[in-house]
Amino acid sequence: MSGTALAAGAAAGAVFLAAGYVLGRLTARRGHAAADLDLGTPVERATFHTLHTASLAAPPLRAGLTGETAGRAARTLRSLLGTEALCLTDRGAVLAWDGPGESHHRERVRALVAETLETGRSRSARADCADPACPLRWAVVAPLTGEDGVLGALVAYGSRESAVLVRAATEVARWVSVQLELSELDRSRTRIVEAEIRALRAQISPHFIFNSLAAIASFVRTDPERARELLLEFADFTRYSFRRHGEFAQLADELRSIEQYLALAGARFGDRLKVTLQIAPEVLPVTLPFLCLQPLVENAVKHALQDRERGCRVTIAARDAGAEAVVTVEDDGVGMDPELLRAVLRGEHPAGSGIGLSNVDERLRQVYGQEHGLVIETGLGAGMKVTVRIPKYRSGVHPSAP
Repeated sequence: MSGTALAAGAAAGAVFLAAGYVLGRLTARRGHAAADLDLGTPVERATFHTLHTASLAAPPLRAGLTGETAGRAARTLRSLLGTEALCLTDRGAVLAWDGPGESHHRERVRALVAETLETGRSRSARADCADPACPLRWAVVAPLTGEDGVLGALVAYGSRESAVLVRAATEVARWVSVQLELSELDRSRTRIVEAEIRALRAQISPHFIFNSLAAIASFVRTDPERARELLLEFADFTRYSFRRHGEFAQLADELRSIEQYLALAGARFGDRLKVTLQIAPEVLPVTLPFLCLQPLVENAVKHALQDRERGCRVTIAARDAGAEAVVTVEDDGVGMDPELLRAVLRGEHPAGSGIGLSNVDERLRQVYGQEHGLVIETGLGAGMKVTVRIPKYRSGVHPSAP
């Protein structure tokens, strides 16, 4: 079981412990009125209330520990624990306060949390207050942790010392920490995806750009209209490939970029490069990882023309397969030794080759699961066929505007 799964399990335990703590408070507040409603037993009502409250606190916490997210979560966390007041801090300041007593307790919070920030352990302490009407007499301080250690603290204030509150506040702080760890994972995943896209962009060979511009220049005098069309294709291709927004795109957009790439390649290679497109219209709206197919086509063109004087053909097909769209990129070029291909897909790139294939394979597996990696058929002198299976519907996968 992964660390994230274990953390999620611990978080669930925290929520149910909080449900037990809240149970008594709910019963006292609602008296016998709740019994007249058909809402289940007191334990079931408390559990539902706790889980619902926790679900409200999770979204802001998944964005990290900031003043804004802490402010949005503090009231819900206070309701979850049923305490008189609650505050959230980072390592340097109070980020949010909910409940009474802020005016005369806030300035003491830094001293109150200092030991917990240092040791990473929960503690309870008397909340000194000169106001006899203030209900805040005891405080439980629990650490909020992340990948880099203690990030801050949760401080739950009560009217009296309570061992149950110590346990409940500690477990809720662990649940909050899980949300913060998940936010760090989200940010890490975003950074990884951005790095992968940068790597793919780097694969757009400077030689290809230079050769494309040289091919365009060659038509300026002999065929100005074609030179103009190719220049527009080049501008659109580079604009799409280097766009900054979104890690997913529609298949229609990816195929349009590929057509632009092939138009530029065709201007250079002329009749030596023949391309066949077989696209089913119904799969054009399908969403897939951005810049996912272009490296496969570039690889096909490269291998199709390698060490060959005669013409070659690249075939790109996209068909509907029920719950999936199946895209194939096939060439009749020199092919590849299967052992070398396996090394490439493991991330071993002989002489710097194959980065595009391994990158796309890894991204597909990350997004759709291990069973959706590239399927490649090849052999020396036998060309290469790459198959991509794209689920039509996948939670969290949405196209972004370029």
